[in-house]
Amino acid sequence: MNQDLTNTIHSELNHIFELAAELLAKQKPDLRTLEIGTVSFVGEGIARVNGLQSIKSDELVRFQGNHLGIAYDLARHTLGVILLDRSEDILMGSRVTRTHRVADVPVGDGLIGRMIDAVGRPLDEQGVIRAATRRPIEQPAPGIMDRAPVQVPLQTGVKVVDALIPIGRGQRELILGDRQTGKTAIAIDTIINQRDKDVICLYCGIGQRSSDIAKSVASLRDHDAFEHCIMVIAGGEDPPALRYIAPYAATTIGEYFMQQGRDVLIVYDDLTRHAYAYRELSLLMRRPPAREAYPGDIFYIHSRLLERSTHLSDEKGGGSLTALPIVETQAQNISAYIPTNLISITDGQIYLSPQLYRKGMLPAVDVGKSVSRVGAKTQLPAFRGISGDLRLAYSQFEELETFARFSTRLDEETRKTLERGKRVREVLKQPQYQPIPIAEQIAVLMAVSEGLFDQLPVHQVGEASQKIRNAVSQTCTEICNKIVQGHSLNNDEKQNLLRVANDAIHEEGE
Repeated sequence: MNQDLTNTIHSELNHIFELAAELLAKQKPDLRTLEIGTVSFVGEGIARVNGLQSIKSDELVRFQGNHLGIAYDLARHTLGVILLDRSEDILMGSRVTRTHRVADVPVGDGLIGRMIDAVGRPLDEQGVIRAATRRPIEQPAPGIMDRAPVQVPLQTGVKVVDALIPIGRGQRELILGDRQTGKTAIAIDTIINQRDKDVICLYCGIGQRSSDIAKSVASLRDHDAFEHCIMVIAGGEDPPALRYIAPYAATTIGEYFMQQGRDVLIVYDDLTRHAYAYRELSLLMRRPPAREAYPGDIFYIHSRLLERSTHLSDEKGGGSLTALPIVETQAQNISAYIPTNLISITDGQIYLSPQLYRKGMLPAVDVGKSVSRVGAKTQLPAFRGISGDLRLAYSQFEELETFARFSTRLDEETRKTLERGKRVREVLKQPQYQPIPIAEQIAVLMAVSEGLFDQLPVHQVGEASQKIRNAVSQTCTEICNKIVQGHSLNNDEKQNLLRVANDAIHEEGE
């Protein structure tokens, strides 16, 4: 009896050992997590660590107190770490462990309508982020053969941009100008205009004040645009490492949707402060400074960022990632170091003039210094017929207006050109947060090109434009749908639009 009991116990123990062996074979413990380093120096936003000899570049490390950092400088005897949390909470001699994963960010539909920081921590007090997965913030840009031509328009709802500086899905269009000239306003209006266009929008705030960020969030919420938007924020009070990695994290989120075949718009506000953050980190790490104390690879950090924006080929899903980087100039110096770098990287620029801003010409877009290198390829066919002539006429007007100041006697043709130009400029004015549908833009611009406003006083042009928009949206529904669907207008349809516009102007006059 005792022998049978002993055999049974031995049999059960052998079975338990077999199960344990199978479990250990499937889940081997990762002894690498036992690799520990020690903090030898703590500075403003950086730390130096001894140990961790086998760490990888851009790998996340964890300090005591659950603070995070990124392995940034890999030297023989020491490791330079940029801190993602406040340096005041990290002490010399404290322990540092590896995480065995590079810096990454959560991606997925659960981010839409949320506000996060550069490593995916929520900032909106709406609970845990429900992400599909996590992806490294640094990704290689798509190859040439994986890209398709930029041909589909991205409508901003801003007349002067859509008509004279068109943007396509997959394009990189720089917005630059001095402080307080309306750079962010154009970007926010563009996001608002994507409400019903199935475009996911990302707003990446870099080094902004908390009040400015709150204002942007409130604007998007007030105009029902936050539901299709993701905000990645690294404020001015955050460590420089968060400001540095924020645009790469936002781009990774956008790439996730692009690779699913969806269209994405991303705004970097702004890359001037991103360059400042990178310069600060580099100087703290004692990297050799070059022009204006920037490190030698300052061009590379922006080029590898913006090269990730593209329109994928149909074989890769056909999605697009459109970038609107913002950069700040000083005293209208667009030939400064960082603006020049970004102008050479992007596919065109929208320049905002402080002189136009002070004159009340809003948005203050300087058409002469602005360009879209993709051009009319991204415009709807109905728009192409009027935008070319309009840009030429407006450029001639600006040049004539400058010289007309020195002459009191003008011939009749010059006087007509000047009067027409004043009305074109008045038509291009547009209040903030009021993007205009493309069909209504075409009707108004066609009316001013054909001279329907020539007999009106300049101060009545704005009211007449609104009257035309209302009339066209109410009586020309079929033509509006045809324009949105990408069809050209025949002569009868153009004449119908002009007739409706002319009737609206006469009603306004009455």
